Amino acid sequence: MSSGPGAASVPAPDPHDSPPTSDAPAGRPARKSSMFSSLKVRNYRLFFMGQVVSNIGTWMQRIAQDWLVLSLTGSSAAVGITTALQFLPMLLFGLYGGVLVDRLRKRPTLLVTQSSMALTALALAVAVLTGHVQVWHVYVAAFAVGLATVVDNPARQSFVSELVGPGQLQNAVSLNSANFQSARLVGPAVAGILITGVGTGYAFLFNGLSFIAPLTGLLLMRARELHVVERAPRGKGQLREGVRYVTGRPELIWPIVLVGFVGTFAFNFPVYLSAFADDVFHAGAGAYSMFNTLMAVGSVAGALLAARRGTARLRLLIAAALVFGALEIVAATTPALWMFALLMVPLGLFGMTVNVTTNTSIQMSTDPAMRGRVMALYMMVFLGGSPVGAPIVGWITDTYGARVGLAAGGAVAVVAAAVVGLILARVGNLRLSIGWHGGHPRVRFVPREQREELAPAA
Repeated sequence: MSSGPGAASVPAPDPHDSPPTSDAPAGRPARKSSMFSSLKVRNYRLFFMGQVVSNIGTWMQRIAQDWLVLSLTGSSAAVGITTALQFLPMLLFGLYGGVLVDRLRKRPTLLVTQSSMALTALALAVAVLTGHVQVWHVYVAAFAVGLATVVDNPARQSFVSELVGPGQLQNAVSLNSANFQSARLVGPAVAGILITGVGTGYAFLFNGLSFIAPLTGLLLMRARELHVVERAPRGKGQLREGVRYVTGRPELIWPIVLVGFVGTFAFNFPVYLSAFADDVFHAGAGAYSMFNTLMAVGSVAGALLAARRGTARLRLLIAAALVFGALEIVAATTPALWMFALLMVPLGLFGMTVNVTTNTSIQMSTDPAMRGRVMALYMMVFLGGSPVGAPIVGWITDTYGARVGLAAGGAVAVVAAAVVGLILARVGNLRLSIGWHGGHPRVRFVPREQREELAPAA
């Protein structure tokens, strides 16, 4: 328990007591918060500022790493291998990382993982700047970063709740997403300048040094102000326990299933956007960069709008996924480049809404002692979906064209959202209600009892 107010963690809701589509955690009324309210918490403010610097470095290294491999090998396949090596540890060991996170204290764990990623970046910088770098060095560095991410990702995700408590969790998760997407606008641009001017080595050097900011923030935090949760004791079968915990709770398993389908088939924008820029509009790398920039603008807007909401509603998740998929289908049919480019902004907005709402609703619905394992499973599905789906959507795009590929990804998102929405409504004992309100048609889900009361007498 924390000595500060609101220290008690929200217990995982029982689906038999309240439907999974409830608007707020049990015992906590729905409310709106100011857009930056969680930044009033000193510990979170330190965390956030550290991530501002580190995220820019992360995006710089992503660009520099791909460019370095391409310049060393001249092979796009080698770039793909590098990406696969960075995601492979999460696919293989993600759940085990969650078990470790539930057993360990989050702040010391993050000090270790962040330090290891800093040392990896600095070692790569030395190899490049001294002229001794070989492609296998980059492969090893990518795999090492992936191994650190296995623990770092669920630890960072679950640590947010210890920083701000349940009342500010939605706001803090949303600001984290805005932080990361804002760095996506700055990092690649700075990396491009450095690579062109002085070479890739300095981009790796900047990333390694950028970890000083989050490490300093972690060291300056006041431990007494953390919303500490009870750690899981060491024991056998904790991995199976985590999987059973998720599969036994509809409010957890079905959002993860939904984000799995969306992430695997609809979020593969490197495949879709590069194909549209090159094959459909014949506009080259400039258009591809513009598409990504506009999508990042929409993502930042989506994250900031999510920060204003006081709760994470599963009905919002379903609606956002439906709109996101529908927008992809519309974008696939646009005849002009400018129309396609403009659609990138709402696509980024609704895609980020799906991401933030899923993340927050899962954290708020999870027992704190299980949060590391649950978030590890969520991140494994979310981060692992794109590499798994890329060859599939790439084959569809190559065989049938970019328009068919993007439309197919959007259709998968729409169908998955509709099916998961119906399943959650059924589990929550809800029924579809169609009526009029203020002279306009209203379609919504209501509890079965309310629907029966509204029905006319026979």
